[in-house]
Amino acid sequence: MTAASDVLPTLAPAGRVARLLGALYLRLMGWRVEGAPPTMSKAVLIAAPHTSNWDLPFMLAIAYVFGINPAWLGKRELFRWPFGGLMRRLGGLPVDRSAAGGMVQQAVDRFAVASRLFLVVPPSGTRSRAKAWRSGFYHIAREAQVPVLCTFLDYRRKVGGIGPAIVPSGDVRADMKLIRNFYDGIEGKYPELMTPVQLDEEGSP
Repeated sequence: MTAASDVLPTLAPAGRVARLLGALYLRLMGWRVEGAPPTMSKAVLIAAPHTSNWDLPFMLAIAYVFGINPAWLGKRELFRWPFGGLMRRLGGLPVDRSAAGGMVQQAVDRFAVASRLFLVVPPSGTRSRAKAWRSGFYHIAREAQVPVLCTFLDYRRKVGGIGPAIVPSGDVRADMKLIRNFYDGIEGKYPELMTPVQLDEEGSP
């Protein structure tokens, strides 16, 4: 069962100070944002491409500019004393990887009890190049009945932001085609480390 304390850090939108700090950071780094703030109160946010540790501060700054207080999943060991409280305040949601249903079901449970939740998931699962994206983000969104928001960091243009919202239809190949079309041409800090926008379960073309 999900404790209320696990979702409380993600309920409120980012405050005015966070928005100003995010905007200031991006301006100093020479970046700008594209897109519009989300109109929904719950979504799974794709964090892509993910090739560098620099992705985190840029992702947070852009999220704050859009008024989003992002949440992320972490193994429960990260939330023990003395850093557990800090991890939760930073949007962390502890999960038990050994529990039945795994991380997907625990994420779905959190969406069920939260009034506002923007869960950030890097589908590549690593900063290094992998064979394909992990499908957890898709199954979380579909089972929780929330949209997938295509968020991005394009280091070539120094632009980050929010793209289309895609409601998983169950037709994985069709939905991934939409996602692939959006990310086509967007480059991570290290393009050679970018994981192909593909799920193993799509099968062969």
